[in-house]
Amino acid sequence: MCILETIRSHADLQRLNDADREQLCREIRDFLVHSVARTGGHLASNLGVVELSVALETVFDTAKDRLVFDVGHQSYVHKLLTGRQADFDCLRQFGGMAGFPKPKESPADAFVAGHASSSVSIALGMARARTLQGEDYHVVALLGDGAATGGMVYEALNDAAVSKEPLVIILNDNAMSIDRNVGGMARHLKRLRSTEEYLGMKQRYTRFLEKIPGGKWIFRLTRSIKELVKRALIPSTLFENMGLDYLGPVDGHNLPELIALLRIAREWKRPVLIHVLTKKGRGYPPAEKNPAIFHGIGKFDPNTGEPCKCCGGTFSDTFGSTMVALAEQNKKLCAITAAMPGGTGLLDFKRQYPRRLFDVGIAEEHAVSMAGGLAKQGMIPVVAIYSTFLQRSYDMILQDIAMLKLHAVLAVDRAGLVGEDGETHHGIFDVGFLRQAPGMQILCPASRKELSDMLTWSVQDQCGPVAIRYPRGGDRKYQDSAWKAEGSRVVCHRQGKDIALVTYGVTVENALAAAELLQEAGIAASVLRLLTAAPLPVEDLLQEMGTVSHLIIIEEAICGGGIGDALSEEIHRRRPDCRIACRDLGKEFVTHGALEDLYRHYGMDGRGIASLAREVLER
Repeated sequence: MCILETIRSHADLQRLNDADREQLCREIRDFLVHSVARTGGHLASNLGVVELSVALETVFDTAKDRLVFDVGHQSYVHKLLTGRQADFDCLRQFGGMAGFPKPKESPADAFVAGHASSSVSIALGMARARTLQGEDYHVVALLGDGAATGGMVYEALNDAAVSKEPLVIILNDNAMSIDRNVGGMARHLKRLRSTEEYLGMKQRYTRFLEKIPGGKWIFRLTRSIKELVKRALIPSTLFENMGLDYLGPVDGHNLPELIALLRIAREWKRPVLIHVLTKKGRGYPPAEKNPAIFHGIGKFDPNTGEPCKCCGGTFSDTFGSTMVALAEQNKKLCAITAAMPGGTGLLDFKRQYPRRLFDVGIAEEHAVSMAGGLAKQGMIPVVAIYSTFLQRSYDMILQDIAMLKLHAVLAVDRAGLVGEDGETHHGIFDVGFLRQAPGMQILCPASRKELSDMLTWSVQDQCGPVAIRYPRGGDRKYQDSAWKAEGSRVVCHRQGKDIALVTYGVTVENALAAAELLQEAGIAASVLRLLTAAPLPVEDLLQEMGTVSHLIIIEEAICGGGIGDALSEEIHRRRPDCRIACRDLGKEFVTHGALEDLYRHYGMDGRGIASLAREVLER
């Protein structure tokens, strides 16, 4: 029996010796490669934290101690070591284990962690709760994959330093977020060298002084002298200047050294930051060579690293190629991304126009405000950010873009359901908060060609703020474009006299499937697609509806977070006799799973929509 099969908890790890732990790390890497090859998931990040995770679970009991991930896609090894090995067969599948920490899934998962840069804030809150309630447990924050490029981390570190709360902060420095880390902090971390080689001696010295009369006074005096001398001779780190004890850098793949350092940090009664150096994709050559590709990957051949199937072009690809074409025509065009030039399709733009591509790191608020500054001075900024991460920028969209009616384009990637990444990543809130910004236009392409046309219009023909929201993946069945600079903002895909199915974006595919099923039942349904979610093209919609008096509004949005309520109100104002129903994703956060499973579960597939249509007509 392999060692991994015997590990269920902290107690099991305690019984291992150094040789056993090294063998365990090899088994974990082999397990991860073959498991993720079957299900897809975040591989490179987890391969890089194998030794660090084993060390953490050995030193800390995460069923009681609190381990806060940042971000959570590096939690697979933690899940393996806390009794969830069998659940990896259904990783990220509907009804199966989540790809991120989830407290409902296990008491060892301290907090939800799908977005970056929040772990120190959360961990400090937990540490303060521990003190206020007089409880006894350790709190650890694990920062990784570029989380330290987010400004929220430094707000929390500043507070943690003055709090004096016992807290272990681990900076997993692999020089990567999804793509390679950028900015001043990345350069600072690269320059750091260890200045704490005497940690063991320092710990023994402290304990000795605590036992003798006047020892605390002697310790404070010698510590002050030591700090003065050290700072005169050795450049201090940012973290030390903030008031944190800094340990490292340490080799993140040296298991005995990691365990020894974590044990020392665990006993200190103040905030400690440990700088750990790891390699993303460690132990699997394809992932070491292409860590960005293996950051989040679909099913692949574990022997070669090759994807099992090649998909066609994606919406992100089309966005990127259109940006390159537009940049050639207009020297004022520039692009902004938050640590994702690859994920947003901007790698070609970066290669061809490096001076006009600004990768700001995981700092979405900064990205949007900087776009405001660029636009105010005559440039045309296009900000490419996933819908779920754009949520961070709500205030900046209002204050720094919309209020001045600036010509900035928000390219809202991964809008709508994104599938297996689940609650923290679905783009189902952006329509609601973007519609609140006065003057914001929201365009909703249903195909890659339509995205290209809308982006071109937004850059060339507009003078105010525009958001273009488009989904993950590529085209469905519809591949044409109905976008024109002038004319109706509603497309009639199918005419029917009994009921109208109204939607926007790629959800039109589900509405068309429902119309086919209704036709088989003798019900003629119109399928009408809005090209814009703001402003709402109510008059165009009423004209396309004709005399139809039954209507269903279908949208991949949280209940109350889309256009349903506003559109219903506008239609009722003009046609009080119209019967309207809405089909959305409900009032709870949406779980993870394949798109077809999620559509079926939430009644948004063809059958679900057709069933609702029959109910509306029967009433």
